[in-house]
Order: sequence, then structure tokens, then C-alpha cells
Amino acid sequence: MDTATEQVYDKEIDARGSFCPGPLLELIRGLKCIPIGGVVAVLTSDPESEKDIPLWVKKVGHRLVEARAEQDATRFIVCKLH
Repeated sequence: MDTATEQVYDKEIDARGSFCPGPLLELIRGLKCIPIGGVVAVLTSDPESEKDIPLWVKKVGHRLVEARAEQDATRFIVCKLH
């Protein structure tokens, strides 16, 4: 394992199997319990999250660091800005 490329998150949420609005609500709860500048990763298999999470993040003023497809899900990395 290459530790130089490992990502560290303040909170990591596995929302696979949860459907709209579950993954988004879990992200919102996760952001509430981390400091400004902190990072939350959400792993979701819900196809609706692919549009819902980026739209919500932009609307409320946080930063979507990355959205990447993985084997059976999409991982969203969100930085809390306020």
C-alpha cells in the first residue's frame, strides 16, 4: 500500500443500499459533525445521488472535491467550507 496516495477523511460514510434522499441526508449529518475545512467521503450506489449530491453541495456553498465511480458505487468527496 502506498501511504503517499492514501486519502484521509474526517468522516467516511458507506451509504450503499440507501436510496434517495438517504445518501444526501447522511452527507448533511456528516458535514455537521466535522470542522470547517474537514472532508467527508460518501460511498453510494443510488443513481439519483449522482445529480443530487453535486447540486446540493454547490447550492449550499461547500466544495465537491471529487466524484468517482468505483466497482458498485460512486464516491463523493466533499470539503466543508462554512
